[in-house]
Amino acid sequence: MPFKFFATPSLRQRLSTSRLLLMGVLLLSMAGCSTMGNSNNKPPEPAPDLSELAHKAAQQMVASNPDLTRYSPMIAATFVSIDNLSQSSTFGRISSEIMASALAQQGMQVREVKMRDSMFIEESVGELILSRQVQRLSSQHNARSILMGTYAQGQDYLYVSARVVRSGDAMVLGSADFRIKLDNNMRSLLEGQGGW
Repeated sequence: MPFKFFATPSLRQRLSTSRLLLMGVLLLSMAGCSTMGNSNNKPPEPAPDLSELAHKAAQQMVASNPDLTRYSPMIAATFVSIDNLSQSSTFGRISSEIMASALAQQGMQVREVKMRDSMFIEESVGELILSRQVQRLSSQHNARSILMGTYAQGQDYLYVSARVVRSGDAMVLGSADFRIKLDNNMRSLLEGQGGW
């Protein structure tokens, strides 16, 4: 007669518990192996800088209005603080320059106004364009459009709004917005002249 093994209830429980523990250990070790090859070990990609954001914004402007380049030549005004439209900063001046350069790469003809004496330039502020000056300045420079922009400083980010307006009636032809991380470099560009 064949021998039969009869497990007692407590032995069955111990075998069941042992199997569960063994399965748990196996699952944990498999999960650990899968995270070893995970991409979490890669350093985070750096945040886009001002130049990269401005070039993307220029591409967006032209993509949303392919006729934008027909409104050449364009002159660029210094970007101003949204809190005080008569004040700017190093950030406002360089962001305008970079944005004008990016639009030129998209096919916009940009007229350099710093070479002429007739542009309203205040030494510590830059070329500011207020609504009452648009007609006068555009006619002085034979400009069909004007790049304008504002920026606002938050706690962690700097928000920038750029637009190209038709010089005849100030109609917005293209616009783009972006934000940039407010780090020490950006704070340095905002210092003085109503910035930081």
